[in-house]
Amino acid sequence: MRPGTLPASVTPVLVGVGAGWEIATPDWPLAGLALAVGLAMQVGANFANDYSDGMRGADKARQGPQRLVGSGAARPGAVKAAALVAFGLAGVAGLMLCYRSGHWWLAAVGLVCVILAWSYTGGRRPYGYAGLGDVAVFLTFGLVATLGTQYVQLSALTWRGVLAAIAMGLLACAILMANNLRDLATDRKAGKLTLAVKLGDARARLVYQLEMWLAMALVIPMAVGRWHVLVVLLVVIPTVKLVSAVGDGVSGHDLVTVLKGTGQIELSYGLMLALALANLSVWPA
Repeated sequence: MRPGTLPASVTPVLVGVGAGWEIATPDWPLAGLALAVGLAMQVGANFANDYSDGMRGADKARQGPQRLVGSGAARPGAVKAAALVAFGLAGVAGLMLCYRSGHWWLAAVGLVCVILAWSYTGGRRPYGYAGLGDVAVFLTFGLVATLGTQYVQLSALTWRGVLAAIAMGLLACAILMANNLRDLATDRKAGKLTLAVKLGDARARLVYQLEMWLAMALVIPMAVGRWHVLVVLLVVIPTVKLVSAVGDGVSGHDLVTVLKGTGQIELSYGLMLALALANLSVWPA
């Protein structure tokens, strides 16, 4: 299930709730269903990725945590079944979300997300092997998760919600880039042409740094008319450490630390942003 990666699906939902709360009191059952969809989708994607990469031999000689299929710890069929069960749970929660919100067209969005999750490393032409995984992550873990959550709350979007969704997408892409930097050598040997492989080590590190700093920069316009949002800039302190480490060329297990740290920054960023955007009585007028 890769629990260490799950904040990437929880955080944008929380931010979407906060962005909606700026306008109206949240519908908590809807928020809970959105969270269930996000978590189940990511768990399904993690199992699907484990299955497909393992079957292609891309998880051999990993520097990160061992995978179920690649290490032989579980039967491929069992991992595939776990992915399908998770996607099924996401579908049930998604249909309940559509019913309660009245926005049935979102079911089509959910179906597209399932297809993207499976075909990331699965199917005849997995787009994750063609350097397009970052695009899908930006769309699903950024725009869809954040704006989808806000939309079912308000039946509308806000400009601050859009900026928050972009920031979530950038941080999710930074997590993926850190992961792919760690696996760059083994991915190249396996023919898995991630964006990091296509860019090369030096340029991939630069993209990681840009993604992190752009996410931080977006705090400034989001704070216009709502100065509390500036509290999010507290995460700049640990961000400097991670960005500097990547720029200095850390490799191997040290990139596992960078990966975990990036996930923690996204969670901290998202929690503070959600609270800052929410129309809470603790904030001065």
